[in-house]
Amino acid sequence: MAKTPEISFDAPIAGQSLTTEVGNRPWQQPPRYSTVEEAIEHYIPRLTEEDAQDQLLDVLEMGVPVTTIANSLQIGGVMQGLHSVDVGMLVMPVIMEMIAFVADDADIEYTMGTEKQVDTSKVSDTKIALAMKKARDKKKNGDEPKEMSLEELVGEEEMATPKSGLMARRA
Repeated sequence: MAKTPEISFDAPIAGQSLTTEVGNRPWQQPPRYSTVEEAIEHYIPRLTEEDAQDQLLDVLEMGVPVTTIANSLQIGGVMQGLHSVDVGMLVMPVIMEMIAFVADDADIEYTMGTEKQVDTSKVSDTKIALAMKKARDKKKNGDEPKEMSLEELVGEEEMATPKSGLMARRA
């Protein structure tokens, strides 16, 4: 008669070696700096150190936006348990201004990363439909169809400011 193997329930759970106990990570502990002022006092001296400035200027010269650098710094602070996520978000503008100050002081050109990038090569379906409707209306009125640019058909102000989002008005 064949024996059935005994099932052991003391075996490790699959993936258990990839995890840790709750509370062992730095971000799961109370933050070292609980106020915005304390967090600012942590970042400002570090951003004004000569070694940090050299690295910061190298990254800015490569074309990395200031917002990306500041966001990386504050996310790293959260992961190290320096401050909470909400304090990090409130410190972001101060970090960005400090980085911009360091770049201005060194005469380095930089981008803040807050500029809205509008791709004028793409035209929305709504604007194309509006332009077609205007062209059909002109044809119905007996006007001679002529070569018109998209800006003339849709309107320059509509081309300049794209409206998007959940609450944006539709044309």
